[in-house]
Amino acid sequence: MDEEVSFPNHNFEAKGKKALRRVRKLIGEISDVIQKDDFSPSRLKMIKMGYEDLSGEEKPFFFNELLRKVETSKQEIESTLKKVLAAQEGDLRWNKLLSELRIKAECPRVKLFRKFINISEGLKFLLELRRDIIAIQRRTALDLGPLDENLSYLFDSWFQSGFLILHEITLNSPYSQINHIQRHDMVHPMTTLEEMGERLGHDRRCLALYHCSMPDEPVIFIEVALTKGIPRSIHEIIGEQAKTQDEIEQCDTAIFYSINNSQEGLTGIGLGKILIFQVVDYIKRTVPNIQSFSTLSPIPGFWKNYLKKILEGKDVDFKMAREKIIETFSQKSRKTLEHEFSSQTGSQEGDFGKVLLGILSDPTWIKNPSYVKQLEKPLVEITHYYLTKEKNARGKPLNPVANFHLANGATISKKHINFLGNRSLKGLEESCGLMVNYVYSQSWFQRIRKSFQSLLRIEGGFVIAP
Repeated sequence: MDEEVSFPNHNFEAKGKKALRRVRKLIGEISDVIQKDDFSPSRLKMIKMGYEDLSGEEKPFFFNELLRKVETSKQEIESTLKKVLAAQEGDLRWNKLLSELRIKAECPRVKLFRKFINISEGLKFLLELRRDIIAIQRRTALDLGPLDENLSYLFDSWFQSGFLILHEITLNSPYSQINHIQRHDMVHPMTTLEEMGERLGHDRRCLALYHCSMPDEPVIFIEVALTKGIPRSIHEIIGEQAKTQDEIEQCDTAIFYSINNSQEGLTGIGLGKILIFQVVDYIKRTVPNIQSFSTLSPIPGFWKNYLKKILEGKDVDFKMAREKIIETFSQKSRKTLEHEFSSQTGSQEGDFGKVLLGILSDPTWIKNPSYVKQLEKPLVEITHYYLTKEKNARGKPLNPVANFHLANGATISKKHINFLGNRSLKGLEESCGLMVNYVYSQSWFQRIRKSFQSLLRIEGGFVIAP
């Protein structure tokens, strides 16, 4: 009998032999399909239905079994591998042997997954599969990396510009698509469809990328506001009264204020550059008076995962030290804030770091003019340092939004760090109310246009749905 596998946080065996049999029956079905090379739609749909019938507790066991039981064996590649190792690179057989090894070494899971693109909702199924793999890896000690790599490898090939179509979502779009956008905006969430309607006005654009195999459900979307100049606050965009036609004609800037990946299975798959370029290209064509492109972006994690931890004195691996934060404030500002904090709370705290922690931990600081005046310049300095200097283990910007835009070619400067750019409770708790403009220059657009030139079509543009 196969050895049993135990999972942290998942007492699978307690669920009984029936669940165990269901998982192994599905693995047997998959193995049979691969061995007989029978990837007919009916058998693929049976596998899809079998997986969808599994419970949340059964799925970790299924993935582990899929890794163990459905893989290229040593016996399958051993003979060819020996020939490759024995051959010289100048040997006439070298390329042929390498090609033979690649064919024999191909993971049977990849061969299976690739066939799902040919059935209805097959791509959607694979996206949900990877979504579950990512979720399980986050909450358990299971290493499902090879499975994740199998799917990522396919998605990197399939989610290229030639397979992606840009649609503008308008008030005339199908209800299902408008509802999908409304439910998946995680940057500035909407509670009603009426709010969504306000974001589809004449001075707004909502553009989404669709894969040709999933024409009814966007994979990523962006919300755009047409403005005159670069706004410094989200309150100038959300809740603002719609512009008149004359005012729209005066607009010279497109602001990307909400970008959302609506498919969790595409996490980490780089669609950013394709999306931004297609949207810029589309707006330049349809609204000729727009000359500048910028974001108005949140700074997720700035307070809770960065500044707060430093002020608490926790052992964190940041370049910014607690002492350096304190030095960002002048002696006069420190005394003013300490005095105001003492008068408000009765505390006689002598550690300025603790005073600053106490002030920023309570979102009502925004109502105190003295706090607001003394905090503005130092917080802008600290935020700029965080976005431009703090890196992750791979040497990329620590902040995920900064990483997204800077990797796509945008620039950032201190003058575009916006103090109190988001005065909502969410904005204050997320980033002390700060927002940032990442600016996409004309020179960036020209460089990207050249790099995508071989993919352009329809008078120099990408495939754009009418």
